Amino acid sequence: MAGARALLRHCPLLLPQDRHGTAYEGFVTAQGRDFHIRILLPVDLQLKNAKIECNWRLKKILHGYRHILKQRLHSCPDLVSFMVELKTVLEIALKNTQDLHIPRPPEYYSCLVRDLEILGWNKVAYVDTGLTTVKLKAEDSCGRQHLITLKLNAKYPTEPPGCLVDFPVPFAVSWMPQNTLTDIYNQFLAALESLKEFWDALDEIDGKTWVLEPENPTRSATTRRIAIGNNVSVNVEVDPRHPNMLPECYFLGADHEVNPLRTKLNNNMHLWDPEISLLQNLRELLEIDFPSRVVLEKSDFAKDCGICYAYRLDGSVPDQVCDDPRCGQPFHQACLYEWLQGLPTSRQSFNVIFGECPYCNK
Repeated sequence: MAGARALLRHCPLLLPQDRHGTAYEGFVTAQGRDFHIRILLPVDLQLKNAKIECNWRLKKILHGYRHILKQRLHSCPDLVSFMVELKTVLEIALKNTQDLHIPRPPEYYSCLVRDLEILGWNKVAYVDTGLTTVKLKAEDSCGRQHLITLKLNAKYPTEPPGCLVDFPVPFAVSWMPQNTLTDIYNQFLAALESLKEFWDALDEIDGKTWVLEPENPTRSATTRRIAIGNNVSVNVEVDPRHPNMLPECYFLGADHEVNPLRTKLNNNMHLWDPEISLLQNLRELLEIDFPSRVVLEKSDFAKDCGICYAYRLDGSVPDQVCDDPRCGQPFHQACLYEWLQGLPTSRQSFNVIFGECPYCNK
């Protein structure tokens, strides 16, 4: 209910089309203009698998920002957060679209070239032919490579460029008319260092455990689904501002497998030590060793879906498991939902469906 109120506050013209909250249709407003949009969510309400439908005009405006929106779908925790991000990107896109038709004075080009020379051409990864989009590259203190995309409008340097980064937190630029690209670049470097511990924690998880989802995480992704054993995993949501604190943990698997893990986490929560790494803390609190990339292959603990016989379906891996200890067969949620809907013996209560396991009939 709180989420629905927040969505209504931010996007009053976007309304739910069903009681399950899987379809929304209406308008998103930016710069006084309304754009028709339709959002379709899967039954598990995971944004990363959402479909966005819009008219040709909005699609054309957002064409150059598709990769940014895809990243935001993977990193935003809920629909409200994504709509806030979408409106921000749309505002930047509209501003830059309008700027393309504004003739730029000679001072614009001379100022931009001067700023790039002062910054250093070795930091420039890309410049478009119209000198309206610039991508700058940087390396943080741990050697990770990063890009910042600058969309410059015709009033530069009086007005700051729009900045697009692959960050898990908003990146707000402090700008004065006398500032240059070097000032933005230095703010970018400072932001990279502020996120160092967050990326260190996730890089250790990515390098030392089997991450089931996301398959190729972006730098803005804050979640990792880590394999624990056969069809047992934990979804970890790390706070980028406080990466050394206990993250949100959600276990997936059969009840007889995950209930002891939940109990250990609750009983050992007081042992969390912010002075050691996030991964080491998880090992000690759960009293387990995560499957190692060095010793095990993914096939040693990851089974295909018992319905479609595939491991990855539209980017998702099996996350529903039969609770019978003698079965334990995993399924994709979408496959299982469709299967159970077709059974005459299944029953549904609100957004939960009950029925027999397709594998063992329990």
